[in-house]
Amino acid sequence: MSGKTLRLHIPQWQGGNLEAYHFGAQLLAWLAPAATGPVATVEVAEPDGSGLSWEDGIVARSVLLKQLDRAAQVLRNETPDKVVVLGGDCLVDLAPFAYLNERYEDELAILWVDAHPDVMTPQQTAHAHAMVLGNLMGQGDANFTERVARPVKPERVMYAGLFDMSPAEWTTIERLGLRRATPSQLIDSSQPVIEWLRSIGAKHVAIHLDLDVIDPAQLRSVYFTRPDAAPDAFDGIPQGRMTVPQVVRLLNDVAEQVEVVGLGITEHLPWDAITIRDMLQALPLIGKG
Repeated sequence: MSGKTLRLHIPQWQGGNLEAYHFGAQLLAWLAPAATGPVATVEVAEPDGSGLSWEDGIVARSVLLKQLDRAAQVLRNETPDKVVVLGGDCLVDLAPFAYLNERYEDELAILWVDAHPDVMTPQQTAHAHAMVLGNLMGQGDANFTERVARPVKPERVMYAGLFDMSPAEWTTIERLGLRRATPSQLIDSSQPVIEWLRSIGAKHVAIHLDLDVIDPAQLRSVYFTRPDAAPDAFDGIPQGRMTVPQVVRLLNDVAEQVEVVGLGITEHLPWDAITIRDMLQALPLIGKG
């Protein structure tokens, strides 16, 4: 199926409470190949260093819900057959993937390519980007789940690149029976994912690609290479173990088997570009110096 493909830019940063996501999303949109269909940008307030408020267990709850509704309205107006999302924190995929699951009903599969499961609740974290997949399955905070008209069935979800998580996340994954292929299982073959797609009879797939699934030694534009982080800042937090070629091979292998109708690329954090941008702004003649 060909159809209409919408390129959706969502430079959302509040879901991870990290201002760098905003610039990262903008740069990602600039780097991406030219769109072959319509392009839309969801309005997101630029960060100004003022910080975000804690609202009933979630940072920036009201702002995130407004942005979620804006994205949903764009999708209703455009009615695309396929969606490419360039974000922003992981929460940007909530409205587009919910839309696609409504459109394709029980024929849609979701492949979550991520080093983290994104099934937390406000009892476990205040950052909504770590809740997005749970919300898509009807799990978690009511303000977010009520915006998913047709929850995704857990058997139609699989992780790729996930290898460790917190005890609470393990409990949720085991309760829901979510499938996963670890980085070691995907080193030379995409077969575990292909077999899952065949087993559920998937005709369409939406792919969430969190760039932090990639080994920080392979890609420096991820959270774990943050230059101002303390040496022990990421102790105990799983970091990506896949390579860029492995991710590219996996997604293309999937596309050969099942029609890809959604691709969300998230959590781009170009620390070096941010450093240079800030340096230029501070210099004389060209900036504020």
